[in-house]
Formats: sequence, structure tokens, C-alpha cells
Amino acid sequence: MNSYLEKVKHNKLAQGVLLALYILVTSLSLYLAQKSVIAFLLLLSSLLLLHFTKLSYATKWVVAGLVLVVLLPLSASQGMAYQSYMEVVTLVGIYVAMALGLNIVVGLAGLLDLGFVAFFAVGAYTYGIFATAQAAEFMPFGTFPLGGESFWIFILLGCFVAALFGILLGIPVLRVKGDYLAIVTLGFGEIIRIVFNNLDRPVNITNGAMGLSSITPPQLFGITFIYPSQFYFIVLAILVIVFLSVRRLEYSKIGRSWKAVRENEIAAQSMGIHLVRTKLTAFAVGASFSGMMGVVFAAKQTFVDPTSFTLLESITILVMVILGGMGSVPGVILGAAIMTILNMQVLTEITNWLNQLSLSGVISIPDALSPAKMQRFIFGAILILFALYRPQGLLPAKNPIFNKELLKKKPKNTEISLPKEGANYVHPNS
Repeated sequence: MNSYLEKVKHNKLAQGVLLALYILVTSLSLYLAQKSVIAFLLLLSSLLLLHFTKLSYATKWVVAGLVLVVLLPLSASQGMAYQSYMEVVTLVGIYVAMALGLNIVVGLAGLLDLGFVAFFAVGAYTYGIFATAQAAEFMPFGTFPLGGESFWIFILLGCFVAALFGILLGIPVLRVKGDYLAIVTLGFGEIIRIVFNNLDRPVNITNGAMGLSSITPPQLFGITFIYPSQFYFIVLAILVIVFLSVRRLEYSKIGRSWKAVRENEIAAQSMGIHLVRTKLTAFAVGASFSGMMGVVFAAKQTFVDPTSFTLLESITILVMVILGGMGSVPGVILGAAIMTILNMQVLTEITNWLNQLSLSGVISIPDALSPAKMQRFIFGAILILFALYRPQGLLPAKNPIFNKELLKKKPKNTEISLPKEGANYVHPNS
């Protein structure tokens, strides 16, 4: 058995065949058993298996696109649970994009941020104010609410406005670090939430604690996006852009500067790295991703209020980054997916199942230990186990190691392709 596994481990063809069979079986299982959460999760886990294969980078993109764009929506679309499945994966995509943004600030630049959800709120309110009649309360011109076609422009506007707020946050925190940096960013997040909660007087801009309701849904070519299955493709498209951007930034000059600042600010500055510009860039880029997803969140929920952007949300996103592995893009994606699926689906399904058993008299559960009350306890216990046995994260970050001899022999303006998980080298694009 061990010899067979060793052969598969080094055989790309065998890995590809086994992965194809796995995807086919899980897709058919979900297609035939629409209410099977296990089949749904097993199909999603094929992306994790794909990450560990030795297939080429381009092949992985093709397979991942086939699973996410074709097989998952098609397999899940044959039953009543279709929209609930799409709701889960849409929220997974939203949190993955925000976790990737926070990973730039925390994982790459080493700047502990406990107020990251503030940028999410900025993006959501940027669209929510103008996509409702609320803008007419303080705008002397224009007709509000704006049409659903403006949603696509507001994705970019939410990105730029959140980046601006990221710079505004970065300016005062440049003089602090460590625990004091965490305190300042925590205060910034709470200030943003309180401002939105009280900005209904003397001029009513955010409608205060009542929030903004009946937000105009997106429209494109006469199609109105109101279902999770439609927002899924919007989130997927934005997520691909975010992922490619993060991967390019990670191994670019600014990405190496972020890592240098994270390791030692004095050494980085002595090597000519501009600390102020580097830190502000990290805050701005990370915030921009969160702002874009805030716009999508507001359009999907059609309602936003300050209670959606609490400190707990910021901590949850930070836990996603730490759980997956700080500085690791695949790890952050895995951490965000696990956290979201646990909260949204797995623990909820377990709670519903135990409640049904209790109501039918199969088991007797005391009120103090009711599944609804114990859900957060179970979630916390799972996080503790992860922290104890995987302190570096589920998929720790890997720094690329290049062969000096190959670099010396390399002609100018050419690239060296190194294997993803060779004995000594890791290719930065893997």
C-alpha cells in the first residue's frame, strides 16, 4: 500500500486520473442527493486535493474553473437546497477575499489590524447610500436611488474609497507597533461603526441605527441579480481578480518590501525600503479588497446597518488568516473556507439534527446544554484544537528558494520554472 501511494505521489497522470474520478463521483453524488451536505462539502474539498497534486499551474486553473463554474452550480441546481448551497459558497468567496486583504496587512507586512471590518462597512455604505433614497436627504442634485447598472461602477468606487480610508488609518498608526498598533486599529474600527450608527443627525447620511433597506440590486443587460446563485458568479469573478493580484504582489518588489518590514523594520530601512510608503500601501491594498466585497454584500443583502460590522467580525477574519497560515495565500483561502462553512453550514446542520432527535424523544438534552447554546462552544473548541496541533496554520507559508547556479546561467529576460514541491525549490507561481 505504501509503495502504491509513493508511486501515485510522484506520478502526475495517476494523480490526475484519481482526482478526475473523485470530482466525477462527488458531482454525481450531489446531483442525485440534493439534500446531502456531505456530498456538497466533498465536492468543495476537491479544490484542496487539487492544490496538493503535482499538476501544472495552468492545469490547476482549468480544473478549478471547471469545478467552480460548471460542475458545482450544475450539480447543486437540481433541488430545493440549490440557493442555500450557493449562499454558503458566496459568503465563502466574500470572506476569502477579505481574508486575503487582511493577509497583506497582517501576514505579509506584519501589521496587526483589529479593525479590518471598518473597510468592509465603508464599501457597503458607499453603495447602500446611493442605491437607496437616503442620498436624497443630503444631495441637492441627482435622482436617487441609482439604478442597478451603477453597481458595477460602485465596485470600483468602493475599492478606492476603502483604500483611501486605509491610508487614513495608516497615517496615525505609523508611529506605533505591536500591541499599541492593535489597540489603535481596534479603536478605528469601533469609531467607524459608531459614526455610521450616529450619522443620522444633524444631516441624515446613514440613517443611523435603522440602517439602509431596499438597496437596489445589480442589473446587467436587463437581468436583475437577486438570487445567491447569481451573486455567486459576481463574487467568483472578483475573487479571481483578488487572487491574481495578491499572488503578483506577493513576489513583486513591494511584496518583498512588506516581508522585510515584517521581519525587521530597522534592517529594512537600512536597505533603502521606505517604511511609510510601504506600510501605507499595505493598508490601502488590503482595504481595497474588503471595500469591493462590502459593495457586493450590501447589494446581496439589500440591507445594511451598523450591527453587521462589529469587532467580532474583525476578529473572525483575523482568525481565518491565523488558522490558515499567516502569509500563505492557499492557507488563508482554506482558513476562510473552513471558518465560514463551519459557522454557516456544518454546525448549523449538527444543531438542527440534534434538535430533531430531542423533539422526537430519541435523546434528552438539558436546556443548559441545548445545541443552539453549545454551537459557539463547539466552534471555539475546534479552533483551540487547530491552534494546539497546527500552530503554524493549516497550510504554512513557503518562501521560494532559487538555485543559484541556474540563476547565474539564466539568459537575460527569461524565467526559470522550478517545480512546485521539489526537494529543494518552490516555484513562486505554484
